[in-house]
Amino acid sequence: MFKTESRWPLAAKVALVLGLACPMSHAQQAEQQTAQQPEQSAQQPADQPTQPTRTLEDLNLIGSDAAMPPIADSLGGAESPVRKAMWDKGMAVRLVQTVQYVQNTLQAPVPADQQVYIGQHPFEGALEHVLFTADLRQLHLQHAQLYASGVWNWVSWNPAGPKAFQIWDLYLYKSLGNDRLQVKAGYISNGLEFVGLLVGGSTGTAAQGVYATLPYEVGLSYFPLTTPSLNVRLRGPGQTYVKFGAQRSLDPAGGPTEVARNRTGFRFLPHGDKLLEINEAGYQRTASSTAREAWLRVGYMRNSTPFVNLSSGRKESGNDHAFALIDLQVHRSDALQPYKGLYLGLSAMTAASRFNPYDRYYEARLYQKAPFRSRPGDMASLVASYIGHSKAALDPLRAAGKSVWSNSATLTGSYAIHVAQGQYLSLGLSYLRGAALTPRVPDALSFSANYAVFF
Repeated sequence: MFKTESRWPLAAKVALVLGLACPMSHAQQAEQQTAQQPEQSAQQPADQPTQPTRTLEDLNLIGSDAAMPPIADSLGGAESPVRKAMWDKGMAVRLVQTVQYVQNTLQAPVPADQQVYIGQHPFEGALEHVLFTADLRQLHLQHAQLYASGVWNWVSWNPAGPKAFQIWDLYLYKSLGNDRLQVKAGYISNGLEFVGLLVGGSTGTAAQGVYATLPYEVGLSYFPLTTPSLNVRLRGPGQTYVKFGAQRSLDPAGGPTEVARNRTGFRFLPHGDKLLEINEAGYQRTASSTAREAWLRVGYMRNSTPFVNLSSGRKESGNDHAFALIDLQVHRSDALQPYKGLYLGLSAMTAASRFNPYDRYYEARLYQKAPFRSRPGDMASLVASYIGHSKAALDPLRAAGKSVWSNSATLTGSYAIHVAQGQYLSLGLSYLRGAALTPRVPDALSFSANYAVFF
């Protein structure tokens, strides 16, 4: 990803892989697990009342655009005595450990204090992520969840992080009317809740090659940062939906400044940070034995927080962002496990040029879930992207005699490997032209590797 200064989270998508990794969506995981299990009788004795079905996956991340691996897919699995004892109380704890490495392979590394994009100097990252969930059965609530997590995030180049040791999520989730209405309220990292930036819906396998940073420029919260938010998703007819968010904006100056002003993440309303309104509508169909997966979503965000006008230097409200994305399964390779197959996706995004250095984003992606019959948890992808650089950001740089790129283009191939239970390795190679706004650095060919372990 691209970075010229510490204001914007240009490594947000790389950072997401550090927190989570999964080869398919939550619904697809459940369908795959059901297909792999032997048939069992689900009938209740006639003299016993029907009880709501609970599964261990009720304690996983739910109600989000992205999904974590099944709890059974962790070191120790779902049958450990500790996990069983906690499940009896409706609770679960998970620990995620990850490491990351990125380096440009075409030129010699520059000194650490001269780098302007990830990998220009060898980049390392690591994190510890602790999650606690409870299904609130003690409160006699159904289809509800308390979700709490904290993170320690370390990066060798802070603009690509930022470095943080804080809360990540702390919210209550409740669904009503057979999941027709879903509500989340609390501290939420909305990078996993809206837009659906992740290739294939996977927070792990998607991180290679997704460079869309426009939602984060406008103030959307992202890993490892969080803000108070109220999110509502309403399911309509024919697999349509609408989704709304009212989120306290991140600091307009970017992630490092946000952490400096709010080190624990608990600060509710830092002075000057106002409301980000998020609106999304779409059509989402899960892959099945009779239908291929399809997901179309469009949306608009508007931030009332004052941002610096890049042309005038004055602070003004009105920063906004519009997006349209589509992902289609063009070939299904296994009717029994319908998530397997070839997918095609397109993205188009804009952001206000007067506030944001990156004002246009276009992406085309081709990806294969389970590219080999013996590797159901792997994914291969090829992603091409184009980023337009705002004239309002470039003109002052040109006036100061600095060299600039007016746009950027990338082509990334990656392969994500489900190495073993609870372990994921993602490898990628990215060709980058215009890797920074300024200076006009040579083209790069960056190698990246991410390894995640789930306990």
